[in-house]
Parts: sequence; C-alpha cells; structure tokens
Amino acid sequence: MDNVFAVVVAAGRSERMGQGINKQFLPLSGLPVLARSLRIFEEAEPVQGYVVVAAEGDVERVDRLARREWGCRKLRGVVPGGGRRQDSVRNGLEALPPETEVVLVHDGARPLARVEDVLAVAREASRWGAATLAVPVKDTVKEAGSGGFVARTLPREVLWQAQTPQGFRFSLLVEAHRRAAAEKISATDDASLVEAMGHPVKLVPGSYRNIKITTPEDMVVAEALLEKGEKSNVPSAPLRMGFGYDVHRLVAGRPLILGGVEVPFERGLAGHSDADVLVHAVMDALLGAAGLGDIGRHFPDHDPRYAGISSLMLLEEVGKMLAERGYRVSNIDAVVVAQAPRLAAYIPSMEFNIARSLNIDAGRINVKATTTEGLGFTGTGEGIAAYAVAAVVSSRGRSENLLPTGALD
Repeated sequence: MDNVFAVVVAAGRSERMGQGINKQFLPLSGLPVLARSLRIFEEAEPVQGYVVVAAEGDVERVDRLARREWGCRKLRGVVPGGGRRQDSVRNGLEALPPETEVVLVHDGARPLARVEDVLAVAREASRWGAATLAVPVKDTVKEAGSGGFVARTLPREVLWQAQTPQGFRFSLLVEAHRRAAAEKISATDDASLVEAMGHPVKLVPGSYRNIKITTPEDMVVAEALLEKGEKSNVPSAPLRMGFGYDVHRLVAGRPLILGGVEVPFERGLAGHSDADVLVHAVMDALLGAAGLGDIGRHFPDHDPRYAGISSLMLLEEVGKMLAERGYRVSNIDAVVVAQAPRLAAYIPSMEFNIARSLNIDAGRINVKATTTEGLGFTGTGEGIAAYAVAAVVSSRGRSENLLPTGALD
C-alpha cells in the first residue's frame, strides 16, 4: 500500500456532551480523546501522514497541542471544518498532498480503534476502491411507522453498524464529494456518498470496543474498556525492577525540556543532550531493571553523536535494547522535583511521549511533580531532579536474576 493518508474529523460541536464541553479535549485515561485517536495513525506504519479537521476556533490549539505536546510527527496540517460532517471531510481532502492514492477517514471521537483495523481498511480500500469498518448489529431493529408504532422488523442478520476508519481510493472519494455537492446529497458518512454513485463498499469486520464518544456515558464506557485492556495485558512472567535518578542544573539560554515537552520557563537544563532529566531517569530505571548498566555506558556525554539529541530518541533505543533481550515494560512511575515552573498541565503530554517512545499504552506511565518547599538545590532553583521506578517482565519466560536491579546516575 503506497501513499496512504488520512483525514481525522474533529470539528463537531459536542452538543450531547453538555455544558459547552469539547469532547476532543476530555482526558481519557490520562490522554485527551483526540490525542488517542491520532496516536492510532502515528503507529500505523503504512499511513504516511494525516490532516486534522477541527472546529474553526480550535485550529491553532489543535495544531499546537499535536505538534508540541502530543508528539504527532505525521501531522500534515489542521484545517477548519464546515457546517456538516461531509463539508469538514471535503476540507480535509483538499488539504491532502496530490500524491495521495488511498485516503482513510476517521472520527476523532473514536479513540479505541486499533492499528490492525486501520491496516485492514487500507488494504481492502486499495483492493476494492472503498471499504468501511463495521460490526454486525446485535439488537433487534424496528422501523418506526406513523403514530409511534412499529412499521416492520428489519432482518438483523443482514444489518451492520458502520464505524470508522473508512477507506477509499482518493480519486473516488473526491469525485463522490463533488457529485454530492452538485446534486445536493447529504449523508452522515463517506461510504454513503460512494454508495450513491453506485460503487460497492467492502465491509471490514471491526470491534465492538471501537465506540464513538458522544455522551458523558460513553466516556465512562471508554475508561472501563481501557482499564480492562490494561489488566488483560498485565504480564504474568517474572517481574524485574529498576531505579533511576538524574539531576541537571538550570541555566539561562536553554529550553526547558521535560518528558519531551518544551515547558515555558526563563531557564533550561544544562547538558550534552537536550538534558531531559525526566527521560534520563526513566532510561536508567529501565536499563537497571534489565541489568544493562546506565545511560552513561550506552550514551556517553563525550560522544558528539549525542550532542543536542532528543532524549526521547535515546529512550527509543533503550526500548529496543530491552526488546532484543526479551523484556517488555510493565509500568513506570516517575517524579520530577522542581520548585518552579508548575508542571501539572504538561504531565499528560509527558506520559504520552514516554509511552509512544516505548510503544506501550500511556496508562502504563505515571508521572508526578513535587517541590521541596524551598529546601536544597531544587528548592533554591539551582536545578531539577527526577526519580523513576520501572518494572519489566521477560517475554521469554526466563526465571533467572529475579532480584531487583538498580541504576543510579
């Protein structure tokens, strides 16, 4: 599959959430709903890039959050939506690069879609021209007649509930939207516009977990599904623990990078790399858990290759080291010690960046921030420290070296 791009639609008014809440920014197990939806396409390798369609007043906010805090590397742009969903999709299509061959359209409010769903829809769209993720209807469906009475009962065995992503050959979907505009056709999904042209749409079996966040009750269900998924993924193999610690001095003329997030502050941390003290502590904890020494052994501060490098890139390398030796990350707990600045607003993005670098769910990462009430070098503002504890398990079921291992920088 070549030249696969996506349009993520997040321009709805969220009217059924109530109280003027924009569901796209609601936290879901520590990450905004939209951030989780974008992460799906970040992880789907065949997808080369995507465009987000946001409400007109949210375009700059989404662009800033996605690029600076959510770590969205494939984002090609954020464009304003239209009056209807299909108008928003059309705006997104116009922002895609001309080399696009297959386009996936996804609801930003479906954060529980799976990477394998994206791949399946892209594959079938490439083959058939149009495909939609869908699940068989489980309930008996009645068609309403006049006066509030049942007109007829529909045959459940042939009914499917459409989901997203939906996938299309780019030229086909562009033509479907052109015809819909000319003939004033209105539809609630893109597959319907293609169907109106007489073109068949392939059904791709999806998952009942792939719910759309529409009401407050949906948030409760989504949280429960994420929690259940986490519990089912908790490994039963032998557990190994590691401890990490790092400290850097605050200096003028440097950006303050913590957990891969550039935090607004008048000073930054001094160091050979980007001096991300939080990620350094996490790296040492992981290396310690696997018995692999510390970051100084693997990434020495005299090596010019690491001058100014993003610590998240080094964390990715640590993740690969663990995977090569048969270890999986169970969870990480970390704390940043700083008198200033205040970090609470940036913590979800830090957790997302760390999880993304290790290719695990953000629910496995917990970051905290605290002060020392003015005591010590962190209390006087001379520097920032970070502590981390990591748990890893052997995916090969090895039972040796079960005692916790530590690493201090």
